[in-house]
Amino acid sequence: MSDKPLPAVPYIKIPDGADPYLEAQKCGSCGSTFLGERDVCSKCGARDQMSAIKLPNSGKLYSFSIVHRSFPGIEVPYISAIVDLDDGTAIKGNLINVEPDPEKIEFDMPVEVIFADALGRKDKEGNSYLSYFFQPKQS
Repeated sequence: MSDKPLPAVPYIKIPDGADPYLEAQKCGSCGSTFLGERDVCSKCGARDQMSAIKLPNSGKLYSFSIVHRSFPGIEVPYISAIVDLDDGTAIKGNLINVEPDPEKIEFDMPVEVIFADALGRKDKEGNSYLSYFFQPKQS
């Protein structure tokens, strides 16, 4: 069993002695960014122009959906969100620390990326996972 949690997805980076962050691939030709490793840009088709970048931890809520039905064992309701990060990268994740009520959620509200335990999930060796979430930005 590992002392530190494992990343829930490969683009969560957990450096020793530093804060976790999200890593994206940026196209050197058109500037588009994508989560996950790739050799070809999905926007312009450029090959071998992708390089790893650290994504910012803040952005604005672009879209959301309040989920009331899910897989067994997944607590509902929860808020699935798409956030435009400050660098323009759009990513999907769950919005937490806000009531799942449309009256309490505003489009374009400032949010921050936080890293926390992946809802208690563990692998067969007992290792925990670190995931990312969005929450309203603390002023």
